[in-house]
Amino acid sequence: MSAQHPPIDDPELGMLTQAESIFDDGTVAVHDWYAGRIDDGDAQIELIIDGPEVDDVRARLPRLKTAVADLADVRRAASNAVIAHFSEIEPEQYELDEGAADLRLEAIEASADGEIVLHFVDICGTHFPDGYWPAAHLGPDNAVTAVSVES
Repeated sequence: MSAQHPPIDDPELGMLTQAESIFDDGTVAVHDWYAGRIDDGDAQIELIIDGPEVDDVRARLPRLKTAVADLADVRRAASNAVIAHFSEIEPEQYELDEGAADLRLEAIEASADGEIVLHFVDICGTHFPDGYWPAAHLGPDNAVTAVSVES
């Protein structure tokens, strides 16, 4: 970690460092975002905070903290929105419950525009084809504003 991109040790979010990828040939790519991890009790959730400079990242932390502070409710609302969005009819409660169990929250992204995106993985493989990952986009009040699928 260089002096230009020092780590951020946040009391609530933990250690955040500028993201890097190391390739097989030893080449290192430095990315324009910081990364970290939080423990949700069952697994580690990756944090992705857009910003090439430490001040940019620090400016996004309060918004990220609001989503993480109420993570159980935010995650459930997001999984419900994903299941409802891709259902042809209004899903039954048991379908929402199954979806919540089947969609594992893998990453939370804090974008430069203030949006928070929750990235999920379908751990049972019945909701989305292999290679497709649902995401829920949150507005300022942590309500789901959009659902998307990434590939």
